[in-house]
Amino acid sequence: QVVKPSGVHLKLVLRFQDFGKAMFKPMRQKREEETPEDFFYFVDFQRHNAEIAAFHLDRILDFRRVPPTVGRLINVTKEILEVTKNEVLQSVFFVSPASNVCFFAKCPYMCKTEYAVCGTPHLLEGSLSAFLPSLSLAPRLSIPNPWIRSYSFDGKEEWEVNPLYCNTVREIYPYSNSNRLLNIVDMAIFDFLIGNMDRHHYEMFTKFGDDGFLLHLDNARGFGRHSHDELSILAPLSQCCVIKRTTLLRLQLLAEPEYQLSAVMRESLLQDPLAPVLTEPHLLALDRRLQLVLDAVGKCIDTFGEATVVANDTTQPQSPAAHRAKLDT
Repeated sequence: QVVKPSGVHLKLVLRFQDFGKAMFKPMRQKREEETPEDFFYFVDFQRHNAEIAAFHLDRILDFRRVPPTVGRLINVTKEILEVTKNEVLQSVFFVSPASNVCFFAKCPYMCKTEYAVCGTPHLLEGSLSAFLPSLSLAPRLSIPNPWIRSYSFDGKEEWEVNPLYCNTVREIYPYSNSNRLLNIVDMAIFDFLIGNMDRHHYEMFTKFGDDGFLLHLDNARGFGRHSHDELSILAPLSQCCVIKRTTLLRLQLLAEPEYQLSAVMRESLLQDPLAPVLTEPHLLALDRRLQLVLDAVGKCIDTFGEATVVANDTTQPQSPAAHRAKLDT
C-alpha cells in the first residue's frame, strides 16, 4: 500500500507472507544525475540508491543505526499490481505512451501522472528497508533536531546566525547531562558525509532512556550533489566542539590509505544486487568530506584542547589497530 502519499515522494509498504514489512522507495533519479543547484533541500528528490548507500556507510562507521536496506529490481505488474489488495493503489496504474507500466499516488495535492514511477516496461529499481518493530513492541519518540532547518525560502534558524548557539543547547535537558549531544554530533557527521540536509527530527527507542542511540532514518535525500560539500550540516560539531573518541578513531582509520573510506564503501556496495549503487564521483566525495570533518575536529582541538573536545565514551578506548582489526572482520 502507499504510505504518506505526496506525489514526488511516493513510497510503498510491502507486507510479506511471514508478516514482515519493508519500505519500498522507487527509483526517481538516475545515479549520474545531480540535484539541480536551484533546488532547495526540502524539494529535493528522494533517491533509492542513497538509502542503500547510507546503510552501508552507517555500518562502516560502526554506528549501526540505519535499518537494514537492500536494493531490489521488482516487476511492478506481477509483484505490485497483481498482488495488492489495495483498490486505491490498483486504480493508479496505467501504461505510458512509451508502453511502460506506471503508477502514482492518489492524494489531495501534487499527485498526478506527471509524478508517476514507471517500469521499463515492467522492471523497476528500488530500495527495501526493514521496518522497525511496532510501537507496541518497541516504543520510540520522534524528537525535533536542535539544528533543524527553517524549511522556507528565506527563513533562518537561530543556529544559522548565532555561532554560540550550542551554549544554549547545552543548557536544555537532555543535552545538558547525557550522551545525547555526542549522538547528535555523530548524526551530523553521518549526514555531512552523505550530503543530507533534511534531518528535521530523529527517533529514539524509549527503553534505553536518555543515553540511547539515535535512529538514522530516511536518508533518501543524501548523495544528491557530489560536487558540493554543505559545511552547515557540520554545525553541531563545529559549534559544540565535542566528539566521541570511538567516532574519531574510526574516522582517522578510514582516512588512512589502506582503509580509505571510498575504497571500503566501493567494496561493501558490490554486495548489493543493484551494484554499482554510487557513481565514482560520489565515492570520491566521501574521502574529501571525511578530511573536512577531521579538519573541523583539529580546529576544535587547537582551540580548546583534546581533553575538552574528545569525549572518552568507553572505559577501554580502542586503538586504531583495534578498529583496523574490526574492519578486517
